[in-house]
Amino acid sequence: MEKVRVDKYLWAIRLFKTRSLATAACDEGKVKLNGANIKPAKSVNVGDRYDVRADGRKWTIEVTALLQKRVSYEEAIKHYADLTSEEDKEHNKRLGTSFYTGKRLSKTGRPDKKQRRNLNDLLESDFLSPDLPDSD
Repeated sequence: MEKVRVDKYLWAIRLFKTRSLATAACDEGKVKLNGANIKPAKSVNVGDRYDVRADGRKWTIEVTALLQKRVSYEEAIKHYADLTSEEDKEHNKRLGTSFYTGKRLSKTGRPDKKQRRNLNDLLESDFLSPDLPDSD
């Protein structure tokens, strides 16, 4: 009988980007088997149901086959059944469009030259008090 750790399985079916993220989720109580927290080294069995939370997303999966190594998404989805409720799927879908990649969004962040000049003009006018005479 083949044995697979929970953290390795969750990484292999692509719920987590790295194994260390899957391990951390187990340690933090974000992975539950039948409502109980589990440790990352727990063995996965066919038929187990896991509730997984990660980055604001929620999944409910049932293990249909064991998987030792990380494979393509098309192959990975054959090894579990997604039992996530419709409202959680909608929530996950909304989050998917706003996923933070680490890069700044276009047209946000640092001001351009014109915006910086306008900010400097605004800040300089705030520092000059109308009660004080100009030093010119």
